[in-house]
Amino acid sequence: MSRPFAPGYRIPPDLLLKAYASGVFPMAESAADPEVFWVRPETRGIIPLDGFHLPKSLRKIIRQDRFAIRFDHDFAGIIAGCAEKRPGRESTWINRPIREAYEGLFERGHCHTVEAWRGERLVGGLYGVTLGRAFFGESMFSRERDASKVCLAALVERLNERGFTLLDTQFTTEHLKRFGAIDVPRGKYEKILEEAVRGEPAAFA
Repeated sequence: MSRPFAPGYRIPPDLLLKAYASGVFPMAESAADPEVFWVRPETRGIIPLDGFHLPKSLRKIIRQDRFAIRFDHDFAGIIAGCAEKRPGRESTWINRPIREAYEGLFERGHCHTVEAWRGERLVGGLYGVTLGRAFFGESMFSRERDASKVCLAALVERLNERGFTLLDTQFTTEHLKRFGAIDVPRGKYEKILEEAVRGEPAAFA
C-alpha cells in the first residue's frame, strides 16, 4: 500500500522517524522523480538476529580480511554507491528528497553506514535507519565481489553486540534469504516493531 507525497517537498526528519515507527517507509519511482510515496507492505522482510546464516564461503572471506570495515565514515559515498546504475538496474529509487532526508537522519545520529574499503577506495557498503532497538536496512552495493555481504555480516555482529532486536529488510529477495531473511505478515511485524522501538534505545555508534 502506498500514497503520494507532495512533489518537490522535503521529508522532515521527525516525520520520517514517525513513519518508521509505524511501519511505513518512503520510496521514489526513479532518481529523477521529484516525488516520493509511502510504502506499508502486506508482508515485511526481516532477518532474525538469532537466525542469521553465514555461509561457509563468506566465513572464509571474512577470515582473509579482504576488506577493512568502517562504520559511519563516508555517508555521502555510501548513498552515492547505492544510487549508482549497474547491470540489471538502470535506475534507482533514491531521488533528491530521499537523499536529503537520510542525510538529515545521519546528522541526527539515526542513520548509519557499514563500509567496505580496499585501501583508500570504498568498494561496498550499506546504510539504514536506527530507532529504538530496530535497524531498518535501506540499500547496499558492491563494487567488488562479496563486499556488501561482508558488510551485512558486520552489521549483524554489531546489532547483536549492541542489543538490537529487529533487523528490517523491507522486502525479501533470494539473495537475502540465503542469510536467513524471512517474510512476516504485517500484523506480526508491527507487534515486533512496537516492542523494538519502545524502551531504552540501543546505541549503534
